[in-house]
Amino acid sequence: MVEKLKSASVPETPEGLQYHLQVKPGDVAPYVLLPGDPGRVELIARHWDEARHVASHREFTTYTGRYRGAPVSATSTGIGSPSAAIAVEELLRVGAHTFIRVGTTGAIQRGIGVGDLVITTAAVRLEGTSRQYVRIEYPAAASYEVILALVEAAESLGARYHLGVTASTDSFYTGQARPGYQGYRQSWMDTLIPDLQAAGVLNFEMEAAAIFTLASIYGARAGAVCAAVANRVTDEFVPNAGLEDAIRVANEAVRILHEWDRVKEAEGKKYFHPSLLRR
Repeated sequence: MVEKLKSASVPETPEGLQYHLQVKPGDVAPYVLLPGDPGRVELIARHWDEARHVASHREFTTYTGRYRGAPVSATSTGIGSPSAAIAVEELLRVGAHTFIRVGTTGAIQRGIGVGDLVITTAAVRLEGTSRQYVRIEYPAAASYEVILALVEAAESLGARYHLGVTASTDSFYTGQARPGYQGYRQSWMDTLIPDLQAAGVLNFEMEAAAIFTLASIYGARAGAVCAAVANRVTDEFVPNAGLEDAIRVANEAVRILHEWDRVKEAEGKKYFHPSLLRR
């Protein structure tokens, strides 16, 4: 039986059940990991102390549980920024405030090995979804607290990582300078990667820019850690290389952020700074 929604402009039930994710207030933790692939949600939850399946609808699968005392959820976003933005919108509506994209990426700098992690500080907005929210000059920046927690997690777990700017695209093929069907190309594709390399951009992926932009607009926190499964310079591609490390780092970053948030609350501080831990 299909339950009637509040309205065409507010697509949720009177109880707050969200139209796409099929989650309601109380179903989701404040800290949410965002893989693209629905199959990776269960892989993430295997590391938790407890986990329960909440909902699966279209590309969106959600689990909620606890990791080393921290409340955590994982929701898949599917491929690309349009569906990632839907996930962020509806997760915010049911109480989430911190988002970490965890997935795979393609490196465009020679020094990034296949299996290494990329922790994103900001994203080049080559996708179109974020333009539906704010003018293109607005930066897609990760939260400094999430960046710091991801770095701390990677260091504590001994993961090899790189820190820097990511390019988010809407197309896995031509948008990342791969030939389209039957070798289709445009002239701008020849300069895309060299131009981004010259600017120090580390990698391609398809969701971070939208997630960061929405989180910033709405006063939430967001970051991203992705495993480099490919390197466009060395022409290597090893599916899922480093993914387990990315999952471990993302989960541990949630625990760290939860700890820091409790310290901030105890000290009456809005923003985290390292000296809080010495008090």
